Amino acid sequence: MTPAPHSTGTRSPDPEFAPSAIEIERRSYRRARKRQSVLISIASTLVFAAVLVLVLVNSPGWDAVRETFFDPAVAVDAFPRVITGLWLNIQVLFVAAIGVAVLGTLLAIARTLKGPVFTPLRLIAAGYTDLFRGIPVLLVLYLVGFGIPGLELTGRLPAQFWGTIALILCYSAYVSEVLRAGIDAVHPSQRLAARSLGLSHAKTLRLVVMPQAVRKVTPALMNDFVSMQKDVGLISVLGAVDAIRAAQIEVASSYNFTPYVLAGVLFVLLSLPFIRLTDWLTARAQRREQIGGAV
Repeated sequence: MTPAPHSTGTRSPDPEFAPSAIEIERRSYRRARKRQSVLISIASTLVFAAVLVLVLVNSPGWDAVRETFFDPAVAVDAFPRVITGLWLNIQVLFVAAIGVAVLGTLLAIARTLKGPVFTPLRLIAAGYTDLFRGIPVLLVLYLVGFGIPGLELTGRLPAQFWGTIALILCYSAYVSEVLRAGIDAVHPSQRLAARSLGLSHAKTLRLVVMPQAVRKVTPALMNDFVSMQKDVGLISVLGAVDAIRAAQIEVASSYNFTPYVLAGVLFVLLSLPFIRLTDWLTARAQRREQIGGAV
């Protein structure tokens, strides 16, 4: 007897199979409905945009608004200084993101430690997150950027340094709560299985729990990152010449608010890739939940 060939996990299409006339008609109908939906969406969007533009352009004060906020000549003149300031924002964002990830992870782990011996750590972590989640970011920037240097405990440090510290303090509190939710969402059986295999508590947390926790809350973490990317512009209140401060300098010299609009557009362009990535990660997580966790 000839042995049956091993299955490769994929089935080749049956050459004798052909969809019925009803199935062909259904597929054709679905494609037509999809094309119709796309065309309707495009048409409605264009009509809405056209109406909005017409309303704005025909407004009585449009000429004054255009000259004050949307002057192309002023935007061209301000672009070099504003884009140079944006580079400082990107540097601060990169360093702050690393600091937030490290401190937020430590706080989340401290909040999830079990046993009475770790009660002081849990209380400190809980107090930290409650404090910095409740204080406005701008106030923390003032306290850190002007209060700590006023103590004269350190040498003269640049404003962007203190701005980075303030952002780390604020956003590590938010990130720690997101990570704590991810850690709590990991089923206890995962820990028990890892411990039964001889892994220590630290290795169980590092190799088993944290990878699953981060995957569960990645969209929420990306949302916090996008929010922090926007708040990086607040370091200008400390005197750092970032994109916002550079725009303010240009406004003071030109008496025109177009540089502020330019800085806002650059911030939007900087955040768009992360926003789209967040949407994609959210959609992928939803698909995984719908199919029972299959990749």
